[in-house]
Amino acid sequence: MTYAIECRQLTKTWPGNPPVEAVRGIDLAVDQGTCFGVLGPNGAGKTTTIEICEGLLEATSGEALILGRSWKTHPDEIREQIGLSLQETRLSEKLTVLETLTLFRSFYRDGLDPMEAIAKVSLQEKTNARIKSLSGGQKQRVAVATALVGNPKLLFLDEPTTGLDPQSRRDLWRIITEFREAGGTVLLTTHYMDEAERLCDRVAIFDRGKILAIDSPQKLIADLGAEHMVVFTVSGSMDPADDFGAGLPGVIGVRRESEHRCLSVREPHIAIPSLLALINQQGLQLTSLTTRQATLEDVFVHYAGHGLNDESEGARR
Repeated sequence: MTYAIECRQLTKTWPGNPPVEAVRGIDLAVDQGTCFGVLGPNGAGKTTTIEICEGLLEATSGEALILGRSWKTHPDEIREQIGLSLQETRLSEKLTVLETLTLFRSFYRDGLDPMEAIAKVSLQEKTNARIKSLSGGQKQRVAVATALVGNPKLLFLDEPTTGLDPQSRRDLWRIITEFREAGGTVLLTTHYMDEAERLCDRVAIFDRGKILAIDSPQKLIADLGAEHMVVFTVSGSMDPADDFGAGLPGVIGVRRESEHRCLSVREPHIAIPSLLALINQQGLQLTSLTTRQATLEDVFVHYAGHGLNDESEGARR
């Protein structure tokens, strides 16, 4: 079967003193008809990898095949079958929504009627409104519509919901889900773990120019071996380097999150009483305690050793 995207030992090095290795030998395969998530902090190399796949950058070495074709040999064929929605899309503010979609439709030999693309993003009531009059969420939906109007087989969405209100985010989730259910493939980058867990069939975790893990969100979370996280703070004298709680029953991992301690546990009803007893034994005072389900962010910290909001060293994009 032809993959929607296939990267083989992909690298990208930016010149400098010393040179910066943004992508370091990426192997990646995305099945057609799926939503594939790309996760990682700023500087992890994910945007560079995606821009190579989009044909916006040339790799230093390796190969990226899009729908079985190479940008070097079949660029026009690839452009006809993909749609792009970048992190920031600047549309002409004086054009109406319909004029904008009509313009983008003219770039393709085949595609959707502009009104059909507008309907897909539920902006019929804004058909004749100028771009400058739209809200942030509406502008983002127009940007996605410009990616859809060519009727692509593969849709690249780079952090499409960043900065949107909850309702606008859910509107875009619906658009992505409907596109995938119709047989399209989506490559999605996001910083929202709930978004990745909800939308993606598989995800790749990037850090420092490499892929640390690839699998379904559910499988990656299950592989942690912990179903719950216990997050707490204490007052009193505690060694910052101490893995406080590491030896308690049911605890399989400990990490620090700023002033918080976070325990990975299988059974909170066993771990929490033992934790409270240890805090009392050490003469400390519990100041806060919460429990939650393990998430993809916990998976990332497990593999990378730092949080998704931390800048990644050794890569630019």
